[in-house]
Amino acid sequence: MKYDILAFGAHPDDVELGCGGTIAKSLSQKKKVAVIDLTRGELATRGNVKIRNQESSMASKTLGINLRENLGFKDGFFKNDKKHQLIVISKIRAYKPDIVLCNSYNDRHIDHGKGSSLVSDACFLSGLEKIETSNLKNKKQKVWRPKVVLEYIQWNEIKPDFIFDISGYLKIKLEAVKAYSSQLFNPDSSESETPISSLNFIKSVSYRAKNMGRLINCEAGEGFNSRQILSIKDLNSFLT
Repeated sequence: MKYDILAFGAHPDDVELGCGGTIAKSLSQKKKVAVIDLTRGELATRGNVKIRNQESSMASKTLGINLRENLGFKDGFFKNDKKHQLIVISKIRAYKPDIVLCNSYNDRHIDHGKGSSLVSDACFLSGLEKIETSNLKNKKQKVWRPKVVLEYIQWNEIKPDFIFDISGYLKIKLEAVKAYSSQLFNPDSSESETPISSLNFIKSVSYRAKNMGRLINCEAGEGFNSRQILSIKDLNSFLT
């Protein structure tokens, strides 16, 4: 099945934190959205894989995601190599997205930068005819190259190439993020503290989106970067 948008995250919770509002708004516009998590986040200090899977399922239901799957790459140790690229290429060719969303090339967690490069490279390679892949039925796949690859801003303060207006969708974004309760602020938890388990972090998800919105004169926004030059066909697009 063809999807309009395919969002990749190095870990479950990345897409919710980076582009949850964009996904929710796109779904409300009747776009088909699929999410692929590269790893199960098994090295996370808090929680475990079983809990993370349950949280991911809950977050997906909150956003209303059409399809979500996990590639089961090794958390912390996957590589941007031929083996991993071919797996990602097969997914791109299977879902045929026009738009791909992925982690930022520059972020605190090493998997985010690796995941960004892996997805970006796979999007290019997916359009090369001499790279052959097969689907689950062992049928040769046709080439497919997404039109746009966008990197969502997550932890680091990066100047966005553009900000997507998510006014009216910040609440659902926050609900989806909070589904990952094992990772977030809990004063009663006996597990070790992490950068994202602080009260300041969960507050920052909201105020950062509001500040992005302030910059474009709306309620809330999410910032994105692109390695390619972006284009528009109508100057009135700047007026909406």
